[in-house]
Amino acid sequence: MSGEQTQEQVGEQAGEQALEHLDVLIIGAGLSGIDAAYHVGTGLPGASYAVLEMRDTLGGTWDLFRYPGVRSDSDMHTLGFSWRPWLAEQAIADGASIRAYLAETAAEHGIDAHIRYHHKVVRADFCTAGARWTVTVQRTDTGETMRLTAGFLFATSGYYDYAAGYTPELPGIGDYAGEVVHPQHWPADLDHTGKRVVVIGSGATAVTLVPALAGSGAEHVTMLQRTPTYVVSQPGRDPLVRRLRRVLPARVAARVGRGRSLVMHIGFYEFCQRFPDAARGYLRRMTARQLPPDLDVDEHFSPPYDPWDQRLCLVPDGDLFRALRKHSVDVVTDHIETFTPTGIRLTSGRELEADLVVTATGLNLLAFGGATLAVDGTDVVLPDTMAFQGMMLSGVPNFAFVIGYTNASWTLKADLVCSYVTRVLRHMDENGLRTVVPRRDPDVAEEPFLDFAAGYVLRAVDEFPRQGSREPWRLRMNYFRDRRVLARPVTHPALEYSA
Repeated sequence: MSGEQTQEQVGEQAGEQALEHLDVLIIGAGLSGIDAAYHVGTGLPGASYAVLEMRDTLGGTWDLFRYPGVRSDSDMHTLGFSWRPWLAEQAIADGASIRAYLAETAAEHGIDAHIRYHHKVVRADFCTAGARWTVTVQRTDTGETMRLTAGFLFATSGYYDYAAGYTPELPGIGDYAGEVVHPQHWPADLDHTGKRVVVIGSGATAVTLVPALAGSGAEHVTMLQRTPTYVVSQPGRDPLVRRLRRVLPARVAARVGRGRSLVMHIGFYEFCQRFPDAARGYLRRMTARQLPPDLDVDEHFSPPYDPWDQRLCLVPDGDLFRALRKHSVDVVTDHIETFTPTGIRLTSGRELEADLVVTATGLNLLAFGGATLAVDGTDVVLPDTMAFQGMMLSGVPNFAFVIGYTNASWTLKADLVCSYVTRVLRHMDENGLRTVVPRRDPDVAEEPFLDFAAGYVLRAVDEFPRQGSREPWRLRMNYFRDRRVLARPVTHPALEYSA
């Protein structure tokens, strides 16, 4: 037990006011946090819980990102909650619509009353003897530090750093006279009207920004990429759901759309994994049909890696391809030699004139919002732990987290994890148990937590927990398999319960 905890106990014995205690403490009020709050509130009706959110509003990702055109990169029938279907017509929704959906959901189910804003968790210490966490919280509005205790800690803050996005070293950037912006910190008053814009990057953010900037007043937009990305067009509104709405209630139509999306997207992922050459050929043909004849599909849209080695980029109604056909945007595949006062000089010798440069160069990963975990006074070193079912850490009691799928909607995995954790807590309550902790099998080999080749993952994967070479330590990106496995009883041999 840490010295801090010992002092707390002494203080309470001397008559000092005890710290506020909650049965469940949820960290983060984004998609996962709202999902967790719903499951805890409905599955454990007698439990006390709070959601701690470091920002001044809910929404997480969908409130943080405010760049032009920000939208879902998964269809909303699966990104929406299973227990509150997405009923709007858009299958690919803009950020404002997603924020509104989350706010309405939280209000409808009374979750908003449990959210405490400006509360950033900086440290959490677990005491085995007391079977509780002591959580240190910093108020982001006043700077005040406070503490509270909880029986169970549920980290739903995602896995990237809200403080700063990733920007690589850009040679000569100090010589550039124009404006440079990272999408994660888009200024509300930035006016790109009539400007020549270069967007550096080729991921989901870049392919969203490029047509949005071109369609809202920019003189010309260039997407500058080192390596192409697979780009897939999808209808912005699901035609099947639109037809079903004419004859079925909206919720029924939405559920049918959800099932169809699950089968199609996960089926296509499996096809790509098993037949990468055929998938590559299919995607090339689909892309070539949508490009203008003067644009080389192999140079600009044929990556050197197989489909789904990195996430495919989704463009609703082919908006990026439409912009390319109109020649309001162009794509350049090259490397930066240096910035100049007026733009960027490439290694090919070509120069791109730019009034505004957008560095859509990725994210920084950060586990559990940067909070430090400790058990009985010893800090938890995350790479020394192994993830049980991709949701709990070996050797860390009464703790769970949500990391969504990289090949499908984040919420699909969040929903399964939240349901499982709630069942664990109900099992503990019904059987007089106070702690649950996964115990690692020493014979299971270690592997990186995320087997995904995206740059943002590769840069930080060594700072995260490990996954194992076999079940239940193996993290699989398959919703149908997880739905089956996580429906099993929570009395798994790897889980050690104690009274």
